[in-house]
Amino acid sequence: MPRRSWILWSTALLLTLIPDVFFWIRSLLVGDDGGRSYAWMWVGSCLGNQINDLIGYPERLIRVLPLFWFGGAPMIVVACACCYLSVRTGRARLGRIIARSGAVTLLFFRLPELLLFTLDGALGPRCLEAWGPSAILSWNAGMDLYFLAPPILVLLAVRPARRGYVRRGRFARTAVAALTLMTTLLVVDRAAPPGKVSSEGELDCAGFGGGTVHDLTKAEKDFLCQVRGYAPFMNNGIEIWDKAPDRVVLTQGRDLCRLAEQHGGEINAPAVREAPHAALAGALGSLCPAVARAQELAGRRQQEEEDAYVAKEEKACAAHPAHRPKIKPVRQHRATTWTEFWTINGWEDGYEDASPDLVKELIGSERGALAIWAADEVGYACVTTESYTRRPPLETKGWKEVVEVAYESPTGSLTLGDGLGNTSPKLTTSGPGSYRVRVHLRGRERVYQVPYPPDGAVELLIMVFPGKRKEPAVYR
Repeated sequence: MPRRSWILWSTALLLTLIPDVFFWIRSLLVGDDGGRSYAWMWVGSCLGNQINDLIGYPERLIRVLPLFWFGGAPMIVVACACCYLSVRTGRARLGRIIARSGAVTLLFFRLPELLLFTLDGALGPRCLEAWGPSAILSWNAGMDLYFLAPPILVLLAVRPARRGYVRRGRFARTAVAALTLMTTLLVVDRAAPPGKVSSEGELDCAGFGGGTVHDLTKAEKDFLCQVRGYAPFMNNGIEIWDKAPDRVVLTQGRDLCRLAEQHGGEINAPAVREAPHAALAGALGSLCPAVARAQELAGRRQQEEEDAYVAKEEKACAAHPAHRPKIKPVRQHRATTWTEFWTINGWEDGYEDASPDLVKELIGSERGALAIWAADEVGYACVTTESYTRRPPLETKGWKEVVEVAYESPTGSLTLGDGLGNTSPKLTTSGPGSYRVRVHLRGRERVYQVPYPPDGAVELLIMVFPGKRKEPAVYR
């Protein structure tokens, strides 16, 4: 083969090996092999991206063959050897066919993706974004352009020498034009500034009126504030999306809004939940009127159901006969109390962190704190509280459990509170000092017997009165 062909073959082989050699040396020097993985979410795609997905699988099956490792270096070595042997045996044409076949195979790995990327770029920015974030797209396109060089050099190496200028065919001219366009798009995409990611102050998420973003509506700003975790009462943003550019987040949000509108604004519809950008649904109410209306309606329904449930439980508790004390209390109060964590609690100011242990799994006390069992984790109890200035007579008839403990009141302001924010009147009527708390219970067994006990199943009678005794007493 002529010297010119050897130079082209050598250059093609060198170009295929440079990236792998570079990353190998880099990994030895800094311990980084250059490997990276990325993930992005997108709904829909255009023609070019769809075709690329179709040809991607067979391409991957071919690439695992050793001939195509290291950018196709083994293929180039085999093609060069075949070409050299064919020339030495006087069958140069066969060698050119083998070499060109190898070069075309290598071109197949890179050229279609570039052409399809160019097609989607011509269809519009939305189609181009379907290929991934700008940085990844630019890197992939750049590497595709780079790896076009080795097979082109192979084609030039086996091209017979010609005299004079020869006009290229239409296919060659079209390919050159396409490559020029792809390079231009790559440069433009790389030169374009990254999308704007507005800060909390720029969006005026706190609502003080000092924002500097004026090209967005209030709904769009509120949506971005929630996505980025800047909205009031939100500590964290939506992962991945909280760092995405404003225009990308808003585009995805509007797209998800249109999808939700098709299902009555319901973000829990299967089509919305299964969308790649479904994570944005939690913040969609501020951007999408249909979702806001659906959420408002659902909130009203839930509140009505909760109010009806509370009213039913209160009616059941009111149906129980009122306790008739043996001596007159200073104060008597009846209430329906709600708990989500087994107990109803009482804390005086400064003692809110106390967590008393229960005696006989019914009542526990520490200085400034009380805890009384009221439900099997979650539920209602019918509670009567009575405050006395002296010890009331012991009552056990009709009660399944009766336990009494000591209580030390540092401020004289003990009240019981439930999970809905309801509180009892002050129980420690004699001010700071030593007290006894006697708790009467019935209905615990009914709670444990069935998953949904009858309304008003648990009844509690709580008596608070002054007393110096420290040991707990179990009467029943």
